[in-house]
Amino acid sequence: MILSALLTSVGINLGLCFLFFTLYSILRKQPGNAEVYAPRLVAQGKSQQSSNFNLERLLPSAGWVTRAWRPSEAELLSTSGLDAVVFMRIFIFSARVFTFAVIVGIFILLPINYMGKQLSLDLFDLPNKSLESFTISNVDDGSNRLWIHFSAVYVLTAVVCYLLYFEYDYISSKRISYFYSSKPHPHQFTILVRSIPASSGRSYSETVESFFSEYYPATYLSHWVVRRASKLQDLIKNSKRLYRRLVNLKSANPDRERFGRAGFMGLFGQRVDLLDHYEKKLEVIEDNVRAEQSSCLGKEVGAAFVSFRTRFAAASAIHMQQGVNPTQWVTETAPDPEDVYWPFFSASFLKRWISNLVVVVACVLLTVLFLIPVLIVQGLTHLEQLEIWFPFLKGLLRIAFVSQVITGYLPSLVLQLFLYVVPSIMIMFSSIQGYIAMSQIEKSACIKVLWFTIWNIFFANVLSGSALYRVEIFLEPKNIPAILAVAVPGQATFFIAYVVTSGWTSTSSELFQLSTLVSNFIKRNICRKYDDEFEVPSVPYHSEIPRILLFGLLGITYFFLAPLILPFLLVYYCLGYLIYRNQVGCTFFFCFLGIHKNDEFYFVGPC
Repeated sequence: MILSALLTSVGINLGLCFLFFTLYSILRKQPGNAEVYAPRLVAQGKSQQSSNFNLERLLPSAGWVTRAWRPSEAELLSTSGLDAVVFMRIFIFSARVFTFAVIVGIFILLPINYMGKQLSLDLFDLPNKSLESFTISNVDDGSNRLWIHFSAVYVLTAVVCYLLYFEYDYISSKRISYFYSSKPHPHQFTILVRSIPASSGRSYSETVESFFSEYYPATYLSHWVVRRASKLQDLIKNSKRLYRRLVNLKSANPDRERFGRAGFMGLFGQRVDLLDHYEKKLEVIEDNVRAEQSSCLGKEVGAAFVSFRTRFAAASAIHMQQGVNPTQWVTETAPDPEDVYWPFFSASFLKRWISNLVVVVACVLLTVLFLIPVLIVQGLTHLEQLEIWFPFLKGLLRIAFVSQVITGYLPSLVLQLFLYVVPSIMIMFSSIQGYIAMSQIEKSACIKVLWFTIWNIFFANVLSGSALYRVEIFLEPKNIPAILAVAVPGQATFFIAYVVTSGWTSTSSELFQLSTLVSNFIKRNICRKYDDEFEVPSVPYHSEIPRILLFGLLGITYFFLAPLILPFLLVYYCLGYLIYRNQVGCTFFFCFLGIHKNDEFYFVGPC
């Protein structure tokens, strides 16, 4: 890739970033979009947007930048919690690391690379100059200047280690102070016991009572057996939804029409009085709830929440094997009540083990299949390869601007579009692994996305970009390091374009919230639903943290190989810090995302 192609990609992405900022600054001022751009403030009753029209609403402004920058870290901790603070500290740490890396890489290493003569390129034809002239590949073999690169790596390593120590010490102190300042929670005194063995003539509740009264007579407090109650849970959920609609309808503006269609999404079915319709449906649900409560008493499953008198006793029980058979009486930390994921409470140890094995195989297959779009993307970066594959496009590919867009912007865009579906797939995989907390599901998905991203974005692109076109290197393994030494710097130009597309533009689009905006528009203007309770979204940790870490890997790897990537990474971290400070204050609620697609729910305790 030549420099002009990179500049084209940067220009396109800068234009998209400016467009997203402009649209966000205008749309956020519209009263109907409060649930899209300030759901957290709406849920807290702090959104005070006037419905009166004024011209200022149609003019873009940068006032949100000032408001996002204004809160201190202490205010962020009090309003959004420790999770928000730690998430923002990731951006702060990364920005500090790459500020130092930019100073060393751009002002010391880059001039040394550019002045090299290894590639024998024209020093004065800068626009058409290959970006490899800015990499370490252009330094003469055996040059004493390579000692400068060698020393820079050790200096950066020392700086990163110091900053990591400082950050770890800072966050640890925050966690300890937060723990001591918060009140004890019931789940801290409770453990979850699964795979309870069935006893003839005794219920699970009696078995748990007998077991823990015998082995923990001084510290055992009580227990709650998990019961299968999927239908009851659905009925309760539907009754809450109908009750909210009924209350909102009674307290609504008198001018709002009470009549509507009772069918799907309010678009189909018979036209009825919604007030009478909701009241009748609530009466039917109430009768069904009473009937279901009486029938769920005998639906115990082999799992229970067991509470102790002290947190130490609960922690001790978690780390001790409770029986001779390690697959029975399996103990683990009880999740927070709002974090529970119910479907796998009744799953046996063998079922959970098989589920884990299936997920591992599925992840491997997905990783292998994803090599297809990676190869397609790498083909787009080589014009000569495209001319071989599509000879009828030779005339079009010779146009300067078209070739710059295809080789500079299109590959990273195509790869990013394929990657959009990966986090959702990993969430789905993690949800069938047997976890009993939504935070565990998201943590597992985060790890999967991270490894998937490192392999398919970093290693696969490096190998498919150069090494795989030279299959003969695998016949002589001793040549592999030398080939990779050329291949890795050669892919720096692709990764710069990827940082600009996936980092700058995708992070900026986080402000715009296109899918939420369209959904809100359909709900209010087509379906005419004003009364449904909305959920405050959470930060998608499973997609954002792997991206932050991938860019950190790219920066550390290319620090001395191709330092031209460093300013683009620094801009990404600064941009991400600003945008997510705004989202923390207005949009996101800092709790882990849950998955509510299960077919089976459970009820704890007596019905």
